Amino acid sequence: MVNKKFVLNADDFGMSKPFNRAVLNGYHNGFLSSASLCANGKAFNAAVNEIIPECPNLGIGVHLNIIEGRSLTKSPLLTNKKGKFNKGFLSIWLNSHDSEFLNQVEHEFRTQIETVMNYTKVDHIDSHVHTHAIPNIFKLTARLAKEYNIPYIRTQYEEMYFIPSLKKHFNLKYPPNILKIILLNSFTKQNKQVAKEYGLKTNDFLIGVGYTGMMDADAIEYGLNAIEADNCIAEALIHPCYYAVSNNNQHYNEFLITQNKSLKDKIDRLGFEITNYKKEYANK
Repeated sequence: MVNKKFVLNADDFGMSKPFNRAVLNGYHNGFLSSASLCANGKAFNAAVNEIIPECPNLGIGVHLNIIEGRSLTKSPLLTNKKGKFNKGFLSIWLNSHDSEFLNQVEHEFRTQIETVMNYTKVDHIDSHVHTHAIPNIFKLTARLAKEYNIPYIRTQYEEMYFIPSLKKHFNLKYPPNILKIILLNSFTKQNKQVAKEYGLKTNDFLIGVGYTGMMDADAIEYGLNAIEADNCIAEALIHPCYYAVSNNNQHYNEFLITQNKSLKDKIDRLGFEITNYKKEYANK
């Protein structure tokens, strides 16, 4: 029996009011089914007080963030003297074997998880710039997900696929994205086993790494078309932002994905049911 599920997830929920508005419009007027909330986002309070109450069936995740913005804890190994995060993915990876560094990451993650859970029920967990995919950080994230009864944790396996568009490949974004796929796919082989050991559920495929910064309807359609498994959950991550004036902004283009009725029809024809982790967990 074919059982193919698709989750369209908005990362960076709570980062700003235009991001929040994109979630609200994507949910009510499109097919956005899930969003990941940044506890340290500038518009976090607006997200939990104004948006989530208006979206009762939206799946909500914790978007762990130790890359951008202000820390919610005193974490000098993660931040500058003003308490703002100042390390990129590579630096975090290189420090991920240091026990004190990991202790501060765990403290920050706990605080962010609890901050979100104080306002809403959480069904999944992921991270800004995929930092939780780093194996040692994934282990502590999985342990926290188990402790806080968060059923799903994102993994990053993405099939290699190609969109027939020269501008999608001959640019400065695409080559680094391919390296990201190779790295994150290698991490995922380890991380899925860890998730299993902790009794956590996860997506089988991710769409959104290879065409980071270039996501559109084609990226999702061709990504889903590359998946041959009959029983799976495929998650597409987007960073939608609502702009009323400019339609040339990439984040606005990603908002338009949520409104694309033609894409929704293609997803249906490919045999995928649009869902979220909240619904999937409730049906288990």
